[in-house]
Amino acid sequence: MPMTPFQTLVIIVAIASGAVITRFLPFVVFPQSKTPPKIILQLGKMLPAAVMGLLVVYCLKGVSLFSGSYGIPELLAIAVILIMHKWKNNVLLSIGSGTVLYMVLVQFIFK
Repeated sequence: MPMTPFQTLVIIVAIASGAVITRFLPFVVFPQSKTPPKIILQLGKMLPAAVMGLLVVYCLKGVSLFSGSYGIPELLAIAVILIMHKWKNNVLLSIGSGTVLYMVLVQFIFK
């Protein structure tokens, strides 16, 4: 059953409100004039590395070292990401170059 225009508008407003609230709530709860609690500062230091670790594990969970391409495209892409990051210290360049290499490998070389 298709949605009515009113239902569509309500959904759009709800999603937009949720996005705006999650973006601005930290500035309201922790204004610049106040020092945030220690736990928040600790989370700010630990969460980026934890999220990157989870993304790496999630991306590699389906890789089989005993069949198919034996994980070679994934390992090469990870190596390029690490080398580029050590060389240029630029996260966007590192991840972008690893992604491009991986896609070239799986599309053209390891079909």
